[in-house]
Amino acid sequence: MKTFDQLYAELAAKAAERPEGSRTVAALDAGVHHIGKKVVEEAAEVWMACEYESDAEAAEEISQLLYHLQVMMLAKGLKPEDVYRYL
Repeated sequence: MKTFDQLYAELAAKAAERPEGSRTVAALDAGVHHIGKKVVEEAAEVWMACEYESDAEAAEEISQLLYHLQVMMLAKGLKPEDVYRYL
């Protein structure tokens, strides 16, 4: 399993390399507003998944939320340690 920091480092590397077809690059190119909207949508899906669906489906929804949160962090220039101090 990847840690939050490892996943962030991988996404940052993909964004820096700008590989063709990268979800991270596509999301960054879509803009911060689009990413923020996805974060809200994914959070709503997590809420529904945790209440009504299986543990595996809830875990999948949470992984999507983490992905979009990290893309938003990249777009804003935030590093995991910038977020950790608020936890």
